[in-house]
This record gives sequence, structure tokens and C-alpha cells, in this order.
Amino acid sequence: MKTKIRNAESADFNWVEDLMQNALKDYYGGDHRAHAKRILNAHLSGGTDYLGFFSFEQRMFVIEVDGIRGGIIHIVGKRQSTYKISPLIIFPEFRGKLGLGTLLLDFAETYAKKHDARQIYCTVAKQNISALQFFLRKGFIRAGESESHYKGGINEVMLYKPLHDLKSLTSFDSINVSVVPLDESNEEIKRQTAELLLNRLCNSFDGITSDWVSSLFDGYARRHTKDINAKYKLIFVALDGNGQVIGVAGATPKKGNPIKIMPLITSNISAFEALLIDTPFQLVPYGHKLYIHINPTVDEVISLQRLGWKLDAAMPSAYHPDVITQQWSLNIGESTMKTMRIKQKYFDLIRFGKKTLEVRVGYESIKRIKVGERIQLGCHVSTQEVKVVEVRNYSTFEDMLTNEDWKLIVPDARSKGEVLSLLRQIYPKNKEVLGVIVLEFEKPSEN
Repeated sequence: MKTKIRNAESADFNWVEDLMQNALKDYYGGDHRAHAKRILNAHLSGGTDYLGFFSFEQRMFVIEVDGIRGGIIHIVGKRQSTYKISPLIIFPEFRGKLGLGTLLLDFAETYAKKHDARQIYCTVAKQNISALQFFLRKGFIRAGESESHYKGGINEVMLYKPLHDLKSLTSFDSINVSVVPLDESNEEIKRQTAELLLNRLCNSFDGITSDWVSSLFDGYARRHTKDINAKYKLIFVALDGNGQVIGVAGATPKKGNPIKIMPLITSNISAFEALLIDTPFQLVPYGHKLYIHINPTVDEVISLQRLGWKLDAAMPSAYHPDVITQQWSLNIGESTMKTMRIKQKYFDLIRFGKKTLEVRVGYESIKRIKVGERIQLGCHVSTQEVKVVEVRNYSTFEDMLTNEDWKLIVPDARSKGEVLSLLRQIYPKNKEVLGVIVLEFEKPSEN
């Protein structure tokens, strides 16, 4: 079957009216036929939106299958360099077949990128489960939902997708970050941790002094008591490839078993995501729910939403007279899966079955991984579940490379020596001495 995407035409009027009326009436109030006429007229008049206050163009496209109309997408260009999808509808006969929705969405994203849009977004009725799941599968992030928004009893979910360019993703993947419990015996790491807290946290929280940092460290020294009333702390630090502290997360288990994450402060978004991804699994033994008090940046909000955190509250002047502190939360439990961060390039190679071996050093969290365990791999834009079929231990990278097929570790490397050099860029000598662990993943099904 041959598919084609074309501009909507005046001959499509009745078909578009019927399509929108039938698809939208269960989830949205209002006159859908009048809406269809308005947006198609705007498209036919050159795309200029003479009525919209924030929009500058409206475009409608029809997808055909062997000359038969199969669906529409209507996109609205906003003056804020964003595009809205409103709506995307596939004719019932073609739903779930031929990937027409994907073709239209890809077309819209390409169109938006050509017009230098930084984001594409839409809203979907929560009760429209198939549509909601479709957008989530395509990389859209759930921003929140509103009850009875367009129709009584129907919740509207707000979704968006940042249109990151390759440069930004490459920049994100350029930093190697390790998340480990604070080594209280390492005075240099403690000094760097204190410095990061004092320099960066005071912009959002009053009362951040050397005494406050000392109290945080004292609480960490009491962690072995596991006594809630002793207000013990758990501290994790994010380290770059040179062993420098670039992020800190402090966790305080509370009565009733929630865990307060405060502080959570980093020097870059890579460290922020690393702490968000790595700490939940390590905190499962201490409680059922995590919550953060934070004053996040735009990039940090995107990370929080993409990783499933929920905005609970906005608290004006809670910690600083000029700052609105936000509370975000994440439910955790025995079903919380260990997540391993991985660069986009290697994520794709694993997904396609070309890379089946992952090499790590012997951090405690890595040493606890068992054969048969399912873990979640996460890169900056996607996640994938894999099964561990073998775990092998070595004393050094050289020893490991003598026994393992290096082409299954870094498939695009040119030699074993290149793989060794790459591993030592990621893990310096003081990390290699922890031991080398090879995780073998089950190869994905051909289906």
C-alpha cells in the first residue's frame, strides 16, 4: 500500500467535519463541526491565523492510503517558537494499522524543526487511553492533567516533546557521571561537597552556612542507627570522570516511611539526571515514597517529568522570601527496577542487539546485580528493559579484554586497544581497583 501526506483541500471539508465530530465528541464539549470549518478555512486561506492571539499559522495535512483518506493532523505555530498538535486523528478503519499516526507525527515534528521550533505539544483526554499511550511511546512527556477541562468528567493530559538537536544530546552524553554514597573518610570529597552546597544552595534556601553543612555531615554519621528520631541522613554524590563532585543529594527517612530529598543540588543537568535515576533504587529499603523540595530550572523540570516525578505543591517563600519552592514526589517500592544510565549511542546498539556486554566497575550497587535480574537502561531520551543472563568478574580491564569479545562491548571500535583506552577514560585507576564487572544482556527478540 502506498501512503502520501498532502495539504488539506476544500474538497475535504465534509470528510474532516465528520472525522472530527466522531472522534472528539466523547472527550470534548463544543461544536466540533464549527471548529473543523474554522481551522480548515485558516489553512486554505494561506495558513495565516487572523483570530489567534498567540498563534501565527495553522496548517492541516491529510494522509492517504492508495488514494483513500486515512487521517489528518492540524498543527498550530505559536509566536513562542512552539507548535501545537490540535488534533491528530486517524480514520477508524486504519487505526492500529500501517503506522499512519506515526507518519503524521513524524511529518509534524520535521515541519516544526524546519521552522526552528524548540518544542511540540498537545493535550489528550486521559480516558482516550490508546491516544495517550501513542504519544507517550513517541517520546512525549506528561506535564500534568486538569480535571473536567474541556468536558465534565474528562481529565485532560498535557504533553510536550522538546525538539533537541544533535548537538545538545552530544553535549549531554559527553560527561561521565558516577553516583556513589559519600565517602566520609575522604576529606577532599567532603570539602568539595561542602563547597558545592555553600556556593549553589544559598540562592534557593536561607540559612545555608558552614554549621548547616556540618549538621548534614553529622546526620550522615548517624546513618547506621537507622533511627528516624535521630534524624539520620543518607548522602549521595555525583562524581565526574576526574572524581570531582558535581552533585549532591541528601535523603532523610521520615516517620510513615516517606523520604525527603533535600538538598538536591548539581553543577550541570547530567549530574541532576544521574542522581534522579540512581538514587531511587538505592533508597527502596528506607521507604515507599521520595519527595524533593527544590527550585528547579527549566531543564530540571523536563528531567523530573520525563523520569516520572509528580509536582505536588508550590510553596511561596517556604525557604527563601523571593523563591517559590516546589515539592515533587515519586512512589518507590519493591517493584522499583534498578536503572542504569547509558549513552545514547550504546543504548541504540543494545536495542538492536549489536552490543550485548556492558562493562562497569565494582560499585556496591553494581555488585548486587544478579543473573536473571531485569534492569532498566536509560539514556537522555528513552528507556528500555533488559535481562541479565550472565555476570562475570575480573580484576582489571586487561584481564577482562583477554577473555571477552571486545566487539560486543564497543561494536564500532577498531581494536581492543581502543576499547581499553575508552574504558580508562571513563574509569580512572582509582575506580578500576574496585574490580571489573561484565554484564551480559539477553539479545532482543527478532520480533
